[in-house]
Formats: sequence, structure tokens, C-alpha cells
Amino acid sequence: MGRPRRPLLDRERITTTALEIVDEQGEFSVPQIARRLGVQTASVYHHVDGRDGIVELLRERVAAAIDGATLEREPWDAAMAAWARSYRAAFAAHPRAIPLLTTSPVRAPGVLAQYERAVVRLLDAGFALADVMPVIIALENVVLGSALDMAAPEAMWELADETATPQLARALGAAPESRSDQAFELALGGYLEHVRTLLDADQL
Repeated sequence: MGRPRRPLLDRERITTTALEIVDEQGEFSVPQIARRLGVQTASVYHHVDGRDGIVELLRERVAAAIDGATLEREPWDAAMAAWARSYRAAFAAHPRAIPLLTTSPVRAPGVLAQYERAVVRLLDAGFALADVMPVIIALENVVLGSALDMAAPEAMWELADETATPQLARALGAAPESRSDQAFELALGGYLEHVRTLLDADQL
């Protein structure tokens, strides 16, 4: 018999299968991946550096959708805003992966390279070195929180008796349909306003 044109197992297929499982249930195991691919668990380990290696493959796959070129925009705050929107869209496509990826150290070279670009962009803008990582981490807090919110039900508040919480009922009735987008832009705007103030202080 001739050899199959495509290998039965490779890192790309393992990553795709792991992400499918995470999208379904928020977690994965190597035996689950093996069963879905129709191979032995040991065969999966021949292609990846254990479970942690698969997590980093997932990180690279999700983060590949972030447009790193946005960090080249001018001025710096427009660059960070555009990066944040692209970052949010990438993770909103796989919200169940967020807890998994945010509770393990970042090791993936491609992802680290994007952080490097963000650090350089902020340093070039004039931020003090000690402020750079807090600025990036705060942006991630806004982005990832909003990405999770995008996956939430549109009706997050169910009022069995509107008379018990009349003002909440009025506020919910007045909320726009795109509440998640508007809330994100509000948080992003507030973040950028504060960070601009931080930059002004750094440049004194």
C-alpha cells in the first residue's frame, strides 16, 4: 500500500482539534484529542511537548488573528486602540479558550514577538520602562473582559418582577442592542485617557 498523501497526524491537526474541543467545553485533554483524531494518545505526544505544548499551540493559533501591523499606526494611542480592537476580535472568536490561556505562562515565540512590538511602540512613544507592562496588562484586562462579555447572552439580567427593580428595568430597556461594543469603547476610551495622563507625567 502507498503512503497517505497527508500525514495522519501533525501539529496543525492537533491544534485544530484541541481548539474545537476547547470551543465546545472550555478544556481539553490529550486522550480526547487522540480519540477525535482516531490515533493512540502516545502518537499525539510524538508531535507536541506535552499538554503545555498544546496550550502554546492554541495560544499561537488564536493570537495569529491579531493584526500586529496595527501597532505601527500613528499616533501611539491610535495604534494601541486598533491593536486592542483586533485583539478583542481574535479572542472573542474563542471565548472559552480565554481562561485556559490566561492561567498559563506565555511561551509561544510568535506571541512573545507581538508583545515585543507593543513594548517597543510604547517605549518609542516616551513611556517610562516601569510603566510599559502595566499599560499592556491593563489593556489586556479591558480586551479579554470584553471578549468574554461578547460571548455572554444578550439578556444577562432576567427580571421576574420588574416592580422590584424598576430603575434597573428602565436602564435595561434603554440599553442599545450593541451594548457589548459600546461598553468596550467606553472602557477603552477611559483607559486611553488615563494612559495619556501617565505618559505626560513620564515626560515631565
